[in-house]
Amino acid sequence: MRVAAGALAAAAVLTGPPAFAAAETGRPAGPRDTVQRHLDRLVSEDGFPGVLASVRGADGRVRDYTAGPVPRDGQVRIGSNTKTFTAVVVLQLVGEGRIDLDATVEHYLPGVVRGNGNDGRTITVRQLLQQTSGLPDYDDVLFTKPQDLVDKSHSYYQPRRLVDAALTNAPHFTPGAKWEYSNTNYVLAGLIVEQVTERPIGEEITNRVIRPLGLRDTYWPGVGEQRLRGTHPRGYVAVAPGAEWVDVTEMDPSLGWAAGQLVSTPDELRTFFEALVGGRLLKPAQQAAMMTTVPAPGFEPTGEYAYGLGIARHELPCGGDAWGHGGDIQGFETRNLVTRDGRSAVVAVTALPTGEQMLADVNESVETALCATEH
Repeated sequence: MRVAAGALAAAAVLTGPPAFAAAETGRPAGPRDTVQRHLDRLVSEDGFPGVLASVRGADGRVRDYTAGPVPRDGQVRIGSNTKTFTAVVVLQLVGEGRIDLDATVEHYLPGVVRGNGNDGRTITVRQLLQQTSGLPDYDDVLFTKPQDLVDKSHSYYQPRRLVDAALTNAPHFTPGAKWEYSNTNYVLAGLIVEQVTERPIGEEITNRVIRPLGLRDTYWPGVGEQRLRGTHPRGYVAVAPGAEWVDVTEMDPSLGWAAGQLVSTPDELRTFFEALVGGRLLKPAQQAAMMTTVPAPGFEPTGEYAYGLGIARHELPCGGDAWGHGGDIQGFETRNLVTRDGRSAVVAVTALPTGEQMLADVNESVETALCATEH
């Protein structure tokens, strides 16, 4: 999931001295390099409770960072990065001839997308993955005020309930006419996977992506599972600017489902995106389809982004481009980018941001990690 407009303004600031740590694979590293300083400022100036990061430089060395009282490379909820995993599964099924990107939603889910002008007969699978369907976002229906982030953190949502909530609103535009982010698209993509495979989407993600890559700390939470399984930081939200943080570490992630349910670590999330951008998860035709982009205005508050099929391309301030997604869910926000020349970075903060500047600073920290390790 991504932060809704009302929720973004609802986060608050936790004051306190930052704690510093850094570790580099193979040898110790000093904690006060350029990347560390940017992460420290996310705590000391922006007020995030904590930060975890994993960075691979152009030389291939991996360094894990922390700022604030958090474990190194702990488990976090990765929110909308789940969409990229879901897109990979859909595209693998396309490569197997079991899904057609240009078939309609109606073809796979008869009668599911109907009402208030929404019509699955006019929307393709490609448009779901590309975020060009025009379908409204169920977030805007289920989460209408900041307090909902706390009050509904233990609520369980079945996927069809999420879709039905979205369909109480009219479509935002004719399918294919423009780009607009909607979690509803990826819940429908997950339902299509289940219809085609006759297996749960979480199982398909596990068997097709998580296990082949050896991601031991990445998992799909089971129905009703609210606790994080491994070593992890606490996650927080706040209901008004300046309010105290509310601990929402234990929460039901079903509100994200195929759009935002997964748990991972910065290191393993970075490994996943490296494998994907490196062509290890998809056949060439599906890889090309995934990375064919359209302009994505508003995907982030600053910078230029274009959106493919579950992955976004970003122009780096130091030149060249990088690929990633990012995700927000109660308690955690992650941002990540991978370049084709082997650099990669994942930054996870342990609270939703207060406003756009905090979000922009998280994005800048990822850019800094890539640009500082360019040589």
